[in-house]
Amino acid sequence: MRVLVACEESQTVCKAFRELGHEAYSCDIQDCSGGHPEWHVTGDCVPLLDGRCSFTTSDGARHSIDSEWDLLICHPPCTYMSKAGARWMYAGGVLNQERLALAMKARDFFLRCLNARCKHVAVENPVPLKIVELPPPTCHVEPYQHGEPFSKRTCLWLRNLPPITPTNILQEYRPYLPSNVGGKKKGQKYSFGVARNAKEASKTFEGIAKAMAEQWSAYLAQAQRCLTPLRHDT
Repeated sequence: MRVLVACEESQTVCKAFRELGHEAYSCDIQDCSGGHPEWHVTGDCVPLLDGRCSFTTSDGARHSIDSEWDLLICHPPCTYMSKAGARWMYAGGVLNQERLALAMKARDFFLRCLNARCKHVAVENPVPLKIVELPPPTCHVEPYQHGEPFSKRTCLWLRNLPPITPTNILQEYRPYLPSNVGGKKKGQKYSFGVARNAKEASKTFEGIAKAMAEQWSAYLAQAQRCLTPLRHDT
């Protein structure tokens, strides 16, 4: 199965599919930090989204795909669309028009990923601001549902894919990121997560990546078997 993981420099999801024997590639404008440049494309992912393209991985090797991807997984930038950034979108109670314009640009890229020419698509992002008007997500996922001792509510928008089911639900966990920092001064609820940089905050948890790879691989394999005509011996 050929898989493209767009906007992923960590290669966490890419490696999970590679471990199952799939031809998976990550793509990001940043160099990969996952240790496998031979599976990574450094550059704009848009020319790759619809398949039927040629590309060069970071080790200099040339590749091509003459059809659509079997599976497309995208992690488009969320900086300007995320609900976590509401305090900057409405700084001083006034809508920041410059930031809104950036959010709408991010929304266009998000929808380009979601509507790519591929039958099976998954797009991941945090809970978005209402003003961005993204379509409703298919489901939500938490790290603690997959053996990771953290909470970090993440949305999945899925086309022709089932929601991933929990694999190892932990009863004890803590916030991965701090929440409502500005509201703390007003006496609002505050979650004491660890302050992390944008790259750390955006990485996919290994438990979630493993669930994606195993469950969606099994689903697509079953779907392919159902589409294969039965042979009748004569």
